[in-house]
Amino acid sequence: MIHRTLAIPLTALLLVLGLCQAGPAQSVPQDTPTPPSAEQTTLAPVLSEEQLADLHMARKEFREAAAAFQKLVNQSPRNALYLNKLGIAYHQMGQVGLALKCYERAVKADPSYADARNNMGTIWYQRKKYGKAIKAYQKAIAVRPEMAVLHSNLGYAYFSEKKYEEAIQSFRRALTLDPHFFEQNSSRNASILQDRSVEDRGRFYFLLAKSFAQSGNAERCLHYLRKARDEGYSSFAAVKTDPAFAAVRGTPEAQELLEPRPAETAQP
Repeated sequence: MIHRTLAIPLTALLLVLGLCQAGPAQSVPQDTPTPPSAEQTTLAPVLSEEQLADLHMARKEFREAAAAFQKLVNQSPRNALYLNKLGIAYHQMGQVGLALKCYERAVKADPSYADARNNMGTIWYQRKKYGKAIKAYQKAIAVRPEMAVLHSNLGYAYFSEKKYEEAIQSFRRALTLDPHFFEQNSSRNASILQDRSVEDRGRFYFLLAKSFAQSGNAERCLHYLRKARDEGYSSFAAVKTDPAFAAVRGTPEAQELLEPRPAETAQP
């Protein structure tokens, strides 16, 4: 889902609503001077149409957001940002066909707009068209190679395509760009989407642990090794021989993870 914090103070928004709901002002004799109140001296902010549309998005009012961004698109048909956000509103409503058309229009309006290319890839990923998703993410990376989220999304697509080495390389690149990437919320900002769903979670956690091990982060490596084991990953014993885990293999934590569980040693 999309999470975005708008630079509009809540108190200011409440003030706007309060002014809209206030009753008719009482008349005051002109010869009776009245000192201005604090409310009278405070100017209410005027929200732009885009800010109101973003506010609907932040509140998860996607139908209202779609209507607001559609109005903006009607005013600026080649504005890639508006087209992309309109697509996200449709996407969040489950109308992925309309969303895809918006993303495609955004890319046509601005071929260098990586966010829309990424969001196209997310639709293909959700439809399990992993080859198309990979191509979309690669095109986005060609434009914005410094964005960790793009490399992460590409890694997920490679993983789902069972191209595990390519997945590891993409995850490592994401971690190089942002060492804390996988510990953060999956929704990066209000114009780019992620889908972190995978089917083989045990294998996924194991590969993610391997990526952290190769990046020199033993703590997170052990964290994901533990998750891989908890998921019952069948090839967990590869930790004993895979060179990628050499730096963590001798630690007490890793040795504990490698010990057979009681259920695994129980006699039939």
